[in-house]
Amino acid sequence: MPSPVLTADALSKWTTSNPYKAAFIYVGAPSDAGWTHAHEVGRLAVQAAFGGRVQTMYKENVPEGPQAAQVVTQLINQGANIIFATSFGYQDTLVAAAKAHPNVLFEQATGTEQLPNLAEYYGAGENGDYLSGMAAGAATKNGKIGFVAPYPIPEVIREIDAFTMGARSMNPNATVRVVWTNTWFDPAKERQAAESLVAAGVDVLGDGQDSPTTGQVAAAAGLKWTGYDSNQESFAPAAWLTATTYNWGPYYINDIAAAMNGTWKTHFYYGGLNDGFVIMAPFGQSVSAATQAAILAKEAEIKAGTFDPFTGPITKQDGSIGVPAGTTLPVYTPTGLSKYSINWFVQGVIGNPAG
Repeated sequence: MPSPVLTADALSKWTTSNPYKAAFIYVGAPSDAGWTHAHEVGRLAVQAAFGGRVQTMYKENVPEGPQAAQVVTQLINQGANIIFATSFGYQDTLVAAAKAHPNVLFEQATGTEQLPNLAEYYGAGENGDYLSGMAAGAATKNGKIGFVAPYPIPEVIREIDAFTMGARSMNPNATVRVVWTNTWFDPAKERQAAESLVAAGVDVLGDGQDSPTTGQVAAAAGLKWTGYDSNQESFAPAAWLTATTYNWGPYYINDIAAAMNGTWKTHFYYGGLNDGFVIMAPFGQSVSAATQAAILAKEAEIKAGTFDPFTGPITKQDGSIGVPAGTTLPVYTPTGLSKYSINWFVQGVIGNPAG
């Protein structure tokens, strides 16, 4: 890992006796093997990159909503110079905190609000989800795929839409049946949802949850599975196909270095496959050479900018036009349809996007 570039002023100011303090607010626990685990890998990368010049700290299992305000206050009182909050539900709390504490920097994963000291960051997971969907579409024998989904919010809906479009690119008759858990991490609920999909006759499972429970259900039933957030192959290797994963470390290192140098500015960062922020996990043992080649070819198109899953024509679940031909949905716009505001399912999804 290359060392972060710090100015002479930063090198003299931020020392082991006076470290820069970077705090992380986790919606789950680092042991979840998924979303929070990936952020924890990023935090540890920060420690390795800066040594004693940066002190990191984190709070885990922080509820989204008003309760997060107390945690933010605690971190500020502990001297945090920059605070990274890792879920959309923290947005209102961070906006209020940024206004109240102009000398502290704030960043939020998956949000939309920006202030002079509040930035937003995420990645084009939908591109990886399309590729995972291709693996699922190639693996299904009966055309029935199941998906264990957390919350009915645009972030998850676009994940399911991209996954479904990818599956149908390999198997035009494939369907994706969605069961909502209304939780990011609850292995018992995830298991119940996955088992209900198996009972409904699916032969491949996908999920957007923070644990590998869906994969364990798939393995027990002799089915295939695509994971999410982290490489979870070890939890169900016989079932494993691939997964969209996030590489947070380089981003955290870059932004903390900018903050230490005094050059940090608010921004809306949306990384992808082309800059290594989104990375496809290794293929499972059952993914054929032909399927791998098709996925890698589509990945190359995405990286080259010649393919975007959300370029029309895209048909909605109800048969109407969701995205006209020749139009590509922008990532985010304050008005009008964007990837950050999509609230409908594409054709091929079985389930209610409202939950």
